[in-house]
Amino acid sequence: MDSPHSKAWPLADTALTQKILDIVQQASHYRQLKKGANESTKTLNRGISEFIVMAADTQPIEILLHLPMLCEDKNVPYVFVPSKVALGRACGVSRSVIAVSITSNEASELQNQINTIKDNIERLLI
Repeated sequence: MDSPHSKAWPLADTALTQKILDIVQQASHYRQLKKGANESTKTLNRGISEFIVMAADTQPIEILLHLPMLCEDKNVPYVFVPSKVALGRACGVSRSVIAVSITSNEASELQNQINTIKDNIERLLI
């Protein structure tokens, strides 16, 4: 497996990666998940994204490096996880997924967990 790319910052540690993949899986069940770099970009532009998760082992990494800049413009936290295969599995698809967006829904049962993860990601960005 390729070592994570140096441009993939901030990279979540093992414990945070597990929490992120868990919330991605739950968001998938609640229909609060958009998969892929293009759909993630759309959620950012529409202002409905809570946070963005990207895979650090994407080849070439440049295909999703527009997302961190867009996230900073829109004040949306973002984080890299080590594996696109694990991200795909958490999304409930058999293919690897390089980027996902957790979308906002104020009435969601996941809101507390989403806010906790957002706080953890924002600590990495400092």
